[in-house]
Amino acid sequence: MSELGPDLIIGAVSIFTAGITMAIGSIAPALGEGKAVAEALNAIAQQPDEAPTLTRTLFVGMAMVESTAIYCLVVSMILIFANPFWEYFIGKAGG
Repeated sequence: MSELGPDLIIGAVSIFTAGITMAIGSIAPALGEGKAVAEALNAIAQQPDEAPTLTRTLFVGMAMVESTAIYCLVVSMILIFANPFWEYFIGKAGG
C-alpha cells in the first residue's frame, strides 16, 4: 500500500469538513424557516388585517435566517477551493 501524502490527506479532510459544514449548516436554517412560516400563517389566520405587516417582517426574518446557510456555503467553498491550510501543512511536511 502506498503512503498517503499530506496533500491527499488535507484534501480528503477538507472535502469531508465541507460536507459536514453544509449538512449541519443547512439543517438549522431549514427548521427555523419552517417554524417561522408556520407561526406567521398562524398569526395571519388569527389577525388577517395584519397580513401585510406580518408578511414583511416574515420575509426580513427569513432572509436573516437564510444568511446562516449562505455563510456555511461560503466556508465550504473556501475549504474546497481556497484552503488556507494547504501551503502551511505541505510546507511543514516537505521540509
